[in-house]
Amino acid sequence: PHKAKLPANSGSSLGTGNFYVTVGFGTPKTDLPVIFDTGSDLTWIQCQPCVGSCYQQRDPIFDPSKSSTYSNISCSSPSCTELSSGTSSSPRCSNSACVYTIMYGDQSYSVGFFGTETLTVTPYDIFPKFEFGCGQNNDGLFGQVAGLIGLGRDKISFVSQTAQKYNKLFSYCIPSKSSGFLAFGVTSSVAKFTPLVTDSRGPSFYFLTLEGISVGVTKLAISPSVFSVGGTIIDSGTVITRLPPSAYSALQTSFRKAMSSYPSAPALSILDTCYNFSALKTITIPKIKFHFAGGTDLDVDVSGIFFLTKISQVCLAFAGNSDAGNVAIIGNRQQQTFAVIHDVASGKLGFGPGGCS
Repeated sequence: PHKAKLPANSGSSLGTGNFYVTVGFGTPKTDLPVIFDTGSDLTWIQCQPCVGSCYQQRDPIFDPSKSSTYSNISCSSPSCTELSSGTSSSPRCSNSACVYTIMYGDQSYSVGFFGTETLTVTPYDIFPKFEFGCGQNNDGLFGQVAGLIGLGRDKISFVSQTAQKYNKLFSYCIPSKSSGFLAFGVTSSVAKFTPLVTDSRGPSFYFLTLEGISVGVTKLAISPSVFSVGGTIIDSGTVITRLPPSAYSALQTSFRKAMSSYPSAPALSILDTCYNFSALKTITIPKIKFHFAGGTDLDVDVSGIFFLTKISQVCLAFAGNSDAGNVAIIGNRQQQTFAVIHDVASGKLGFGPGGCS
């Protein structure tokens, strides 16, 4: 299969906890930073004339009227009808042009014209008539990126639209510092794999079977049914891992016990287990491991155990869901430094160590 590799950068300089790649839209092409999100399907960018309103982005907002390859998708097109499953909301019609609406779990949203455009991934990998959203009314926690690239499993996702070239195979490495990568058509010989599960509650999400969690050498006493109630997805577009309430409570208790000699600090937003390390030269942190089906473990990197804004408030980078039936999410913090391989065609997901080099 064909291969392409793009640098993946932390969005912190652009005001987001997510990670982005730069791809080219239109003819002549405009290179724009987009968050890569395996938890959604639609690719979209902000577009002139911003009929509703656009949030502030770092780069000039894309102007489809200046691109010779842009066109709107009509309401009567089958592509327009297919939007419902890829955006979880029915398309609307404006002067016979297809209008999409997408809303994310954090209430961020984008509304605009569904269109086709030439997408340039690398100079060798150019996709004409790529279906994407030209956002006219966008707001939320996007920082200053231009939009988002949807890497879910639905028909409208980037993964599906490029399947002939990349065979639904992609991997990424989320860096703890400097830069990582997002690669298409690339797998790993050293990764350990676990089966990808399709769940009717969210067919386009990457569900995994999480079987347990360890802190240090101790496997927490959590019944596997705790994880199966809501299921578990892995998502590059969620920052902090969310666990079922009873699983989080077991993790928190065990972690606090191991860290009991360190001074505590106030909670930071949803993170309730925080420490003040400002007077300390060295600290010892217990390892945290996720155990997945197929005997595959994810040994969370030290950079994924804590979230810190300052050394006097360093917090455990996990949170509990409010309801036992909510889906658990493995967030990008906890995936740091691993090559995360999505072999969608073969129905498996793998973790490769030391992946960002």
